[in-house]
Amino acid sequence: MMKLRNILFAGLLLLGAAACSDNDKPIFPKTPTYDMSGFAKGADVSWLTEMEKAGTKFYTSAGRETECITLLRELGMNSIRLRVWVNPTNGWCNKSDVLVKAWRAHQLGMRLMIDFHYSDSWADPGQQTKPAAWNTYSLDELQNAVAEHTSDVLTALKEKGITPEWVQVGNETGNGMLWNEGKASEHMAQYAALTTAGYNAVKSVFNETKVIVHLQAGDDNSLYRWLFDGLKANGGKWDVIGMSLYPKADTWQSMTDNCIANMRDMIDRYGSEVMLCEVGMPWDEAEECYQFLSSLITKSKEITQCLGVFYWEPQAYGNWNAYTLGAFDNNGQPTIALEAFKSSSSF
Repeated sequence: MMKLRNILFAGLLLLGAAACSDNDKPIFPKTPTYDMSGFAKGADVSWLTEMEKAGTKFYTSAGRETECITLLRELGMNSIRLRVWVNPTNGWCNKSDVLVKAWRAHQLGMRLMIDFHYSDSWADPGQQTKPAAWNTYSLDELQNAVAEHTSDVLTALKEKGITPEWVQVGNETGNGMLWNEGKASEHMAQYAALTTAGYNAVKSVFNETKVIVHLQAGDDNSLYRWLFDGLKANGGKWDVIGMSLYPKADTWQSMTDNCIANMRDMIDRYGSEVMLCEVGMPWDEAEECYQFLSSLITKSKEITQCLGVFYWEPQAYGNWNAYTLGAFDNNGQPTIALEAFKSSSSF
C-alpha cells in the first residue's frame, strides 16, 4: 500500500510538471495574495456583530453563505473601520464588542481604523452628545476622560497584539465634539484642547499610529478651512484629515471633483495627509455607485498623500436600522458597486 501511495504521489508531481506552461505556471490553483499595504481600501462594519446576533446572513454573488469580513477581503478590501461608543445602552460598539470585531479582522490580516465618537451613541454633524457619565464634567475633567477612554480601549487592543494603523479622535466633528464645551463655533480653543487630549493619548499607546480628525461633507472646502485653521491657531494636533462623502446618482461627479480639489488644498495648506473615512450611496443605485467609487478611488490614488477610501457599512441590507446606503442587495449579496474595490486591487 505504501508503495502504491508513493507511485501515485510521484505521478501527480509528474503530471503537474508536465502541465506547466512555458513560463512554468503550475495547473494547481494559486492561493490569493491579498494587497495589505499601501492605499487602504476598506469598510466600516461596526454593525456586524449586532447583525449576526439578529440572524443576518451574508452571501457571495454566486449565493454561497460566507463570513462578512472574509467576503469583503475577497472583494478587494484590505482594511476595517470600527466605531467606539463609551457606554451604549445596548452594549454594541462598546470596548468589548470592538475587541471582538477587531480580533476577527486582525486574524484575517486586515488593517484597522478605530473611530472614537466620545459619546454613548451617534456623534455626527447634528449631535455630539457627551457620554452620560461625563455630563457634569468641567473642561479639564473632559480632557482627562477623553485621554483615559482613548488609552483604555487602545491598551486593550495592544494587549491582544492588535495595532490600529489609524485612530479617529472624534467622528464628523465639523463643529467640534462633546457639546457644548467642545462646540467649535463657540469654543474653538476648547475643542482643540479636547482633540489634543485624544491625540496625545493615542500616541502614548501607539506612537506610530496616525491620528485622524474627521469631518463631514468632504466637498465643502470652506468648512475644512474654517475648522482646521481654528485647530491650528489653537494648538490642535492631527496627522490626517479625514472626510465623508455621500453623493447621489445625479451629484457624484461634481461632488467627487470638489472633494479631490479639497483634498489637494488640505495637503497644500496644512502639509497634512488625507483620507476618505466614509463614503456611500443608495444600494439600489449600484451602477452609479460603481462609477462613483471607481472614479473616486482612481483619482484619490493619484494623490500621494491620500491614504485610502472606506465605505460606510456596505454590509447593511434589507433596510437594516432603516439604512439604505449599503452596497448589498436584499438577498444579502454584494452589488456591483463593490467591484470598484476589487478592480483596483492586486491579487
